[in-house]
Amino acid sequence: MAAPKSWNELKTDLRRRMDSAVDVLKKEFAGLRTGRASASLLEPVVVEAYGQTMPITQCGTIGVPEARMLTVQVWDKGLVKAVEKSIRDANLGLNPQADGQLVRVPIPALNEERRKELQKVAGKYSEQARISVRNVRRDGMDGLKKLEKDGHISEDEIKKHEKEIQVMTDEEIKKIDEALHHKEKEIMQV
Repeated sequence: MAAPKSWNELKTDLRRRMDSAVDVLKKEFAGLRTGRASASLLEPVVVEAYGQTMPITQCGTIGVPEARMLTVQVWDKGLVKAVEKSIRDANLGLNPQADGQLVRVPIPALNEERRKELQKVAGKYSEQARISVRNVRRDGMDGLKKLEKDGHISEDEIKKHEKEIQVMTDEEIKKIDEALHHKEKEIMQV
């Protein structure tokens, strides 16, 4: 991070970075399988096509025709086998079947053991997000000290702004905890 010129510049940067940590967590949660089909489940899959790797979203359209089924409408007939292989090799526990240019991906029901594993993974993701937010807070505190050293703010202002940074941190941690609670509930829902 470049040295901030003012408190407002620092505060804006901290807010953006903390929000970004929560957004990353939500994307990671979207990729966690909950027994219901979600197009975001296949988004991280990459396909070997035309001599290079590309996201599956550049090879076809992902659809959710029903609660336990995903489909990929492959645009190029020659890529159907590559898309099918990529989904199978992505370690998602899915078994795709090609039907012409349509690849059907049934979503199997989750057993109790797998649900508990997914809860642990969700917990790890949320802890990583909390650590990111705390690191941003630490950078913010360092930024305040730098602003004081450069003569941009006074010691009294530092105390006030440190409290503001802590409030921002607490708000973001609360969002992370709420997202984790919601995801755990979703995972355990049969």
